[in-house]
Amino acid sequence: MCGRYASTKNPATLAAEFDALDATEDAISGPDYNVAPTRNVVAVVQRHPRDEAGEPDPTTTERSLRVMRWGLVPAWAKDAGIAAKMINARSESAATKPAFRTSMANRRCIMPADGWYEWQRDGKVKQPFFTTRKDGASLAMAGLWTVWRDKQKPDSEPLVTCAVLTMPAVEQLAEIHDRMPVLLPPSAWNAWLDPDSTDASALIVPPSEEFLAALELRPVSTAVNSVKNNDPSLLDPLREQGEPALFDQRK
Repeated sequence: MCGRYASTKNPATLAAEFDALDATEDAISGPDYNVAPTRNVVAVVQRHPRDEAGEPDPTTTERSLRVMRWGLVPAWAKDAGIAAKMINARSESAATKPAFRTSMANRRCIMPADGWYEWQRDGKVKQPFFTTRKDGASLAMAGLWTVWRDKQKPDSEPLVTCAVLTMPAVEQLAEIHDRMPVLLPPSAWNAWLDPDSTDASALIVPPSEEFLAALELRPVSTAVNSVKNNDPSLLDPLREQGEPALFDQRK
């Protein structure tokens, strides 16, 4: 967890929702109903703007939408092949792990999502579930980001990558899987994104009862298991597709 999620809103809609400038520059091709590791994704960052000489202005910050590749490649990595193994960062250890500690202190982001997929094992069967907000608002998954440069190709473009921060699952979410993304309510966005704050650990807390009540856990088709499948039907509740659900999570 988290290994797949959906991000279907266009950058203009996300920019309005997160009060950010759209700096994606048309690098996102369209809605993604089955976001898989190493794909390009939208992330929200807040940084000090730089002047023409590249010097940051310490008196102000600017929030923007950026395109990153999902799967964090630490700056010290010899190659980018490590990315697929670095899609998640455990919140309990991110501040001390060499791969994540610098990002945890200085480069935090929000990864907007319609919701995320998780698989519940029942014997040999793994049933996928989609967790989303009932009101259609985006989930703000806490993320970390960094910049990697290929030392073998000094003239190549730097690679900007990110990872989803995870925590132990709670309440009904724990019935599906033992891990979940760290979900940030709007009241925590400013503090999480603050580039001048080096300790955001106080924001890594379980969702409130009110927040949990706003979520829907929806059994969906096993079509999501294949990254080749990517269409709106992946989000449809299983019973609407004429398939039996293991049990109804929507009470």
